[in-house]
Amino acid sequence: MKMLRIVIVLGLIAYMGDGYSQDVAFKVMANKGTNEVKSGDSWQPIKTGASLKLGDELKLADNGYLGLIHVTGKPVEVKKAGPYKVADLAAEVKGGSSALNKYTDFILSSNSDDKKGKLGATGAVHRDIAEAKAIKLMLPENQHSGVYNNEAVITWDASKVKGPYVVTLSNMFEDQLAKIETAENSIKINLNDPKFVNETGIFVDVRSKADPAQSSKMHLIKKLSPEARAKVQKSLNEIMGEVSEQTALNKFILAGFYEEQGLFIDAIAAYEEAIKLAPDVTYYQETYSDFLIRHGLKKP
Repeated sequence: MKMLRIVIVLGLIAYMGDGYSQDVAFKVMANKGTNEVKSGDSWQPIKTGASLKLGDELKLADNGYLGLIHVTGKPVEVKKAGPYKVADLAAEVKGGSSALNKYTDFILSSNSDDKKGKLGATGAVHRDIAEAKAIKLMLPENQHSGVYNNEAVITWDASKVKGPYVVTLSNMFEDQLAKIETAENSIKINLNDPKFVNETGIFVDVRSKADPAQSSKMHLIKKLSPEARAKVQKSLNEIMGEVSEQTALNKFILAGFYEEQGLFIDAIAAYEEAIKLAPDVTYYQETYSDFLIRHGLKKP
């Protein structure tokens, strides 16, 4: 009988806890503008990472933007200025994947003010050899050089060496696969291109066209093994139904997914797409920069 009472009490506590958690409808993943939330009697500025409850009201500023994640794991973008009731936004949500919450929590944790403060104070660990080179490629070291997708974005710091640049792509045997000239500090390559499709790894070298002695450290882009690719595919399938639409928020979430999987090159490509889809949402640019700093791909 005593044990029965304990079970009932624990059940009530769990029920009350669930009731409390159900009051939260969204978490704020991204925020642009002087947007406000009314929780109770007062209006307060909305902050990234904040929880929005069903009884809350919102004011989206002119040219404002909110990237939200519903408790069910459904991403929602709010772009039209004006007042909103959180309950109304929640009522419009259909579907969702709880698996997505793992990655949105990872994103919010990685970009918390506490983490940013520590990053700014201590800086990331930088690679001495790469720093000695005139051109710094924003590509990871070999242990994180795997790529899942068919496209890879190669970007470099153009502050020390101005273009045009010559990008040389070669295979493991140092055979040249392609040479690309560009005035920009970024290129995109398709790994399904006939020149690359049969290669498991591609070395990247960037040099100044005017002075080839000014170069980057050579970096590797490595296709995942079939086993590793299948593992990523399985995890991606759990969330892809919610992030398949071409929105900045979805690309931002995918960047977090790839980072959590240790696929930094894929994360870079996803960040670049998020910024292209929402160039005026500076939060995506800031978190991209923080990502690069966090992994030693860029100076603080």
